[in-house]
Amino acid sequence: MSTTLTPILTKFWDDPQSWTLETYERNEGYQAFKKALGMKPEDLVQMTKDSGLRGRGGAGFPTGMKWGFLPPADGGPRYLVVNADESEPGTCKDIPLMMAAPQFLIEGVAITSFAIGCNHAFIYLRGEVVHVYRRLLRAVEEAYAAGHLGKNIHGSGFDLEVTVHAGAGAYICGEETALLDSLEGRRGQPRLKPPFPAVAGLYARPTVVNNVESIASVPPILLHGSEWFSDMGTEKSQGFGIFSLSGHVKNPGQYEAPLGITLRELLDMAGGMRDPEKQLKFWTPGGSSTPLFTAEHLDTPLDFESVAAAGSMLGTRALQIFDETTCVVRAVDRWTDFYKHESCGKCTPCREGTWWLKQILGRLEHGQGSEEDLDKLLDICDNILGRSFCALGDGATSPITSSIQYFRDEYIAHLTEGHCPFDPRESTLFHKDKVTA
Repeated sequence: MSTTLTPILTKFWDDPQSWTLETYERNEGYQAFKKALGMKPEDLVQMTKDSGLRGRGGAGFPTGMKWGFLPPADGGPRYLVVNADESEPGTCKDIPLMMAAPQFLIEGVAITSFAIGCNHAFIYLRGEVVHVYRRLLRAVEEAYAAGHLGKNIHGSGFDLEVTVHAGAGAYICGEETALLDSLEGRRGQPRLKPPFPAVAGLYARPTVVNNVESIASVPPILLHGSEWFSDMGTEKSQGFGIFSLSGHVKNPGQYEAPLGITLRELLDMAGGMRDPEKQLKFWTPGGSSTPLFTAEHLDTPLDFESVAAAGSMLGTRALQIFDETTCVVRAVDRWTDFYKHESCGKCTPCREGTWWLKQILGRLEHGQGSEEDLDKLLDICDNILGRSFCALGDGATSPITSSIQYFRDEYIAHLTEGHCPFDPRESTLFHKDKVTA
């Protein structure tokens, strides 16, 4: 596996006008779409399957297989919905992609729509990112003006309308069926499955829901071939991906590399830890909803299988880096506060469980409670995991169970000292001459 970066989606992000159609077309833009219009839709689906492209939104489900789940055409409409509701704490790859090179997404939408027989596609964007919303609207407008969208595209007889929809800012709408309900004008809450979106999705019609990066990866695959894509990455996790490094790292940002690269290699490229004197303490391989890793996992290949074998999930490849000055209890408490707030309230395990998790963690962070509370936390997590209506509940338990697994002594230290041992105002771990405001 090559450890060098693979600038494909990020190739021209440093161009002064990277978001314009002109810049995109100078960099092979829409050549793939014109090629697709001369192919059979079923061949496009097979090409995506052959490439090994897996969902880049977290679950890692094979993209081509998802397209293939659609039932045979019955004369009615079918839809493509792009999940651009990026809301996971620490996850920041789709929004920079849409800001810097939105035409990658628009062309991917056009190719995917042609492949699945869709004539109206939707991009569901997180409502708070108004600057991205405006940029996407402008990108769609440019694509219409150039004839890449609309009626009888490039004389092919294929029609496609694209709607950019701003959501209302609920994390739960990142779950595909809650997103569909929100898109239809209802309260965003997960649907009971089956039926799955491929059978009865948007407006009860066959629907494909894919992540931004998944769809944006389609044009390069079509242009350069499925073998070109599958030659990158690992045997079961093919291709490239955008890795988002944030936290205590010298040069945080987006690093596009083959799947299977390690955090040690990425840290080297990012200049190492922000303070070279401070050691890596813990990190998330795929956002706050994935079990924590520690320094012992620095050389774990960042692919779906290796990360799972090590006890976590690759997720959205949101690598949040924390050094030894960070209180793991406080970090987990803040993440849990987020999940409690964002629970839609539809199911009891998540609605009640996240509330109790927050109460107990809040006490522990301030040195209150007892060691029995740790067992109570694990018991509540066990009653949420696999029993909530959607994956939000599962994600809320991940940082808690993994932090107790790796840092139980730190939880106990809070109880022993009666406060957070990492608080510079009270801690014996810090010398007075090192305390800063």
